[in-house]
Amino acid sequence: MSDTGSRIGQRVRKRRVFYIPGYDPFHPRRYRELYRSEGAEQARISGYSIAVAGRSGEGKPHSWHVETEIEGLRTEADVDVLVWSDIVRDSMSNSIPATYWQLVRTAWTYIASGALRRLMWLRKGPVIAALYPIGMLLLQLALAILIGWGSSALVAWMVDSLLGLIGVHLPAIAHGARLAVGLALAVWILRWFKKKDGKFFAYYLMHDYAYSARWKGGNPPELEERMAAFGETITEAFADPEVDEVLVVGHSSGAHLAVSILADLIRDERLKEPRAKLGFLSLGQVVPMVSFLPKAYRLRNDLYFLCQRDELTWLDVTAPGDGCAFALCDPVLVTGLKPPAKKWPLIISAAFTQSLSPERWKELRWRFFRLHFQYLCAFDRPKDYDYFQITAGPMTLAERYAERVPSKSRIDVAASKYRALAP
Repeated sequence: MSDTGSRIGQRVRKRRVFYIPGYDPFHPRRYRELYRSEGAEQARISGYSIAVAGRSGEGKPHSWHVETEIEGLRTEADVDVLVWSDIVRDSMSNSIPATYWQLVRTAWTYIASGALRRLMWLRKGPVIAALYPIGMLLLQLALAILIGWGSSALVAWMVDSLLGLIGVHLPAIAHGARLAVGLALAVWILRWFKKKDGKFFAYYLMHDYAYSARWKGGNPPELEERMAAFGETITEAFADPEVDEVLVVGHSSGAHLAVSILADLIRDERLKEPRAKLGFLSLGQVVPMVSFLPKAYRLRNDLYFLCQRDELTWLDVTAPGDGCAFALCDPVLVTGLKPPAKKWPLIISAAFTQSLSPERWKELRWRFFRLHFQYLCAFDRPKDYDYFQITAGPMTLAERYAERVPSKSRIDVAASKYRALAP
């Protein structure tokens, strides 16, 4: 689907884009390469040109430069990844016993608070995704115990038989051998599962959900400090007189970080009468996983504040085909907030089953983790959502979706038990 910029005149010649990843321990170059490859594919499909070049030579290893030509209109954008992967890696550096303790603590937080039951009222997909690491880790533990116990029984029988052949009866030796072998084998199996977590994602997802649950919806000090730094970086972009739009993209857990960062900037009047327009694009958001927790006062307050502001345009894009996101759930209203002058977000669907061909959808349908990143990728039957035209095309977010109506399938029922904005 081609851009409509040429029919109304070019509004953006230069854009700054700030991408806030979700709970992701990987190096940000992963996003640059994803943007490069998927952008080229989308340009080929949709009939425009895009060129992506790294900016590492400028001391910016986490950013890249984009140039597009869409219907004869040239636009350039500088994209920066706001990195918090080091914080993620630190939070994941747990031993196997510590991870199982996280499992107990996280499950208790969501069950005892009533959040889990209320989240299921909205979408079962992301709740199943949240329960998956618990079930998988318990299954791994059960297999380790079962195999360890079975093997140890065999070893004990063999030791006892060998001792019997020489006329020695020492049950303590057989018992000790059984215990040592069983324990060693169980530990080895658990370590093997952890080493192969790139296929199972059990430890990864467990750490993800435990990170928010540990603080019952609040942000740990190191994350608050990083978010403040992100805010300063975004503010600096408005000082460039050549920038026409500053676009903040929050993906997955990064969406609720972006909510708080932008709320702080506007609340502190750091964006007073800027020349550049401010856009906020939230993708595959999981806001309810945090906002439904008892101590998520900060996030609920920021949601309440941001959704009423004229200083920005906020577009929320999800898809029912993404089982890891709260698809089409209005993050403000499902949290039970009732702002008197609510404007945002505009809720739309990326409609995977329509914007991907049947062949492509069949290929991706059961690859749940990959689908959660589809918002950042090419669509072979694109509709009105094109990540690359949004981030590097000639129209602002506000202009592109000025006449777009919200999805008819959006969910706006108040479901959260905890709605207080302050302790």
